[in-house]
Amino acid sequence: MFSLARSAGVRRSLHTTRVLRDAAADNKRDTIINILQSKFSPQSLQVQDVSGGCGAFFAIQISSPAFKDKSTVQAHRMVNRELKSVIADIHGLQVRLY
Repeated sequence: MFSLARSAGVRRSLHTTRVLRDAAADNKRDTIINILQSKFSPQSLQVQDVSGGCGAFFAIQISSPAFKDKSTVQAHRMVNRELKSVIADIHGLQVRLY
């Protein structure tokens, strides 16, 4: 059994951990956006952390002339190649091209 003071410390610790995780997720999201903007000059781009804020799963919607005349697989490979360093430590990535 733990004391009330100890449980308050645990809550404070969990809150600090969540804030750090959220900041890391925001950094990953910003990095993804910067890479995709510089490599593909998209007409439209949305990047969303769909993992609940921990940065483990991102959904990307992107429209770019760079994907013209490319198959879906080719375009996905282009995106994955550019994001290789960022996505190495995340759980999942959803890419939608339009």
